Amino acid sequence: MARILIVDDDRSIRRTLEKFLAGEGYDVTTAIDAPSAIAALAGDGARTTDVMLLDLGLPGGSGFDVLNALEGRADTPASIVVTARDDMGSTVKAIQLGAYEYLVKPVDIERLNAVIKRALESREARSHLDQFVSRAAEDTQAGVILGKSQPIRDVWKQIGAVSTTRAPVLITGESGTGKELVAKAIHVASADRDRPFIAVNCTALAPGVLESELFGHVKGAFTGAIADRPGRFELAGKGTLFLDEIAEIPLDIQAKLLRVLQERTFERVGDAKSLQLEARVIAATHRDLSQMVAKGSFREDLFYRLRVVEIGLPPLRDRPGDIPVLVEGLLAKINRDLGKDVRYVTPAALARLQAHPWPGNVRELENMLTRAVVLAKKDVLDETLLQLGVTGSAIATEADAGGSLPTLREIERVHIIRVLAHAEWNKRRACAILDISRPTLDRKIEEYGLRNPRDEEKK
Repeated sequence: MARILIVDDDRSIRRTLEKFLAGEGYDVTTAIDAPSAIAALAGDGARTTDVMLLDLGLPGGSGFDVLNALEGRADTPASIVVTARDDMGSTVKAIQLGAYEYLVKPVDIERLNAVIKRALESREARSHLDQFVSRAAEDTQAGVILGKSQPIRDVWKQIGAVSTTRAPVLITGESGTGKELVAKAIHVASADRDRPFIAVNCTALAPGVLESELFGHVKGAFTGAIADRPGRFELAGKGTLFLDEIAEIPLDIQAKLLRVLQERTFERVGDAKSLQLEARVIAATHRDLSQMVAKGSFREDLFYRLRVVEIGLPPLRDRPGDIPVLVEGLLAKINRDLGKDVRYVTPAALARLQAHPWPGNVRELENMLTRAVVLAKKDVLDETLLQLGVTGSAIATEADAGGSLPTLREIERVHIIRVLAHAEWNKRRACAILDISRPTLDRKIEEYGLRNPRDEEKK
């Protein structure tokens, strides 16, 4: 008979869970605070606890203290956190401290029962996660992914799990979903958080200089190489190297990158001396690498080498419930950056934000909010300040209401703006999506008076 320890200071919750689990055939014991839970676990002896249901907010300590007390034990219970704390920091820390699952109250009792059964089935095989985020890393805002939806909570759990290893990670998702933010979160949550985090945007570097940027070069290696220069692999040291838009690197560089990941060594361009790769490598892409492998434009062996662990980020349109949380967090950041104090969002404005499809995802939301804050004359952001463009649903709604329909020229302009935002103003990618030539795109940009937002921000 499996033994379950319930640790919760709420008497009604303890009694409810105890009665239900006893009815399921489990041997159930309870603890009301952190010290009694630690004492129960320390003295379980032959009657080893198999599963622990653990609240985080406890008298005499916290659930984290209980998890910490399990560190170093040869036979720890599968710890299922059941708490009212619904935030990324607590989730990541609990998973890093070895929690099998993290559930937010109120919890469906049948779902909890299913999680307990899975925990018991995998208890012998699971690896123990015994590292944790330091207080300094927990308090920082670096690498915080905002949201409350289940897909985002799953991402938090994956960050907590992979941050305790140095295995390669592939982060996938549409442009603007926050792939670099997830990479930073993994780095911040790891034991190497104080070491360098080096990001490389593979689309921003021409193929001719990409190899030198990654691996470095020695003086005289090519025309213009007037001095030795370390590459990004070398600069990352024992930290993290983040390769953004990995799908864009040419096949010859893919072959060299594969060798580096396999042998953990590399050479500067023009040098025969091998250097040791010490950094953890995290890659990201908005493209479907499996399709690229099938077409022969991405190496299959490199794909599997990079995708030891894959974290997929959902598009913002699939999680509209996260928008209020994102708006709150982004407004706080924008207010700090701009010295403003826009604190309130009207219900009408929030409804429009949640109805928008957000082709540019969180990046588009942040840019739109920044414009709105700049234009706001008071501390309230209302719908008149939102510049959301014309969507299919908006056109239909306007027509039904007797409003005037946009012209074909207006629709074309909005579509080009969205494609450029999606492609992060990479004109080659935008041309491929629009199926037009580069001169045609340049002419349209000039015709519609479009400007890259990043260029405007630098002025």
